[in-house]
Order: sequence, then C-alpha cells, then structure tokens
Amino acid sequence: MTNFSISSMQASDKQVIFKRYVNDHSDVLFNYAVHHGFDVHNAKDLVQETFISAWRNIDGFNEKASVRNWLFVIMKNKIVDHYRKVANNIVIESIEADHHDHTFFDEHDHWRAGMHPKEWSVNFVSKTEANDFQRIFETCNSKLKEIQSAVFVKKYVDGLNSEEICKELGITTSNYWVILHRAKVQLRACLEKNWLLK
Repeated sequence: MTNFSISSMQASDKQVIFKRYVNDHSDVLFNYAVHHGFDVHNAKDLVQETFISAWRNIDGFNEKASVRNWLFVIMKNKIVDHYRKVANNIVIESIEADHHDHTFFDEHDHWRAGMHPKEWSVNFVSKTEANDFQRIFETCNSKLKEIQSAVFVKKYVDGLNSEEICKELGITTSNYWVILHRAKVQLRACLEKNWLLK
C-alpha cells in the first residue's frame, strides 16, 4: 500500500478534495469558534482563515492525522494568535478599573457569605430548557471583552489551568486573575437578569 500524498496530485484534483474538506468540516469548525467566545461574524472569519491556511499548506498534509484534527490544530493556533493580539492590544487597566470592589468575592476569589449565586433551576433533562439556557449563557458570554471570554472559556470549558492559560494567551498571572474575576461577576449579573430571576 502506497502512502497517500496530496503534493503529488494535479491542482484540479487538489481543489476537488479541498472543496470536500470545506463542505465536510465548516459547520463543526464554526460551532467550535462560537463556543469559544467568537460572535457569528468573527467565527465565520476564523473558519475562512483556517481554510486559507490549510489550502496554503495542503501539500504538507499526508493524512497521517485525520482531516478534522488537522483543521482543528490550525484553528486552535489561529485562536491563540487572535487572543494574544487582543491581550497585547487591550489596556488591562480598563478591566482593573472595573474591578473596584469585592462585592461578590473575597481577596482569595471565593464567594462572600450570602453572595453565592441563586439556584439556577435549569432542568437539563429538558432539551428545550437546556437550549434556552445555553442561548442565554452564550449571549451573556458575548457581552464580555474578548480576553475575558477567552480566559473564562479556557478555564471552565477547556479545563486548562492558570499557567497554561497565561502561557497560551501571553498574559501575566495577576492580569489573569483580574480578568477571570471580572468575567465571573459580569456573567453572574447577566445570568441573574436574564435567567435566574425570570
């Protein structure tokens, strides 16, 4: 059995194969981007950038990995690059200025007595209710600053630890805690307004 190699194909054959890649994997890449804090417009741009990069590097793909895994590696690198630029461009002081009290959390980032979130009363067995909650959560998440959303999702969705997140996003430990703290406060306020108190 000979090893498959796209680089040995004619350009027209490569285009046919690549079009299949786009058709088969666009939706799952788009959904991944949305769940990682990108709005619809930016998620579409990210998917497009992923495929542009994949096309430029298609000759180096020899199918040792699955096509989907290959595309996800490209997209994850694009996401990291994006958030590093965001982290470098934002003024952390603007987040720190919002972080002016300890209404909900103490100095150790634990909930203060009496400030714990109310019961969410989400019936996740009910697909309709679970979908409604997911929609509201994503709306609340979309209102965060990009860097806040990235830190929150990487910690609580992807399960990365603080060191991994700081390294990946190119932020300091102190900035990480400020960003995460403020994200939790804002998400709580939004969820209580749109779900918990309805």
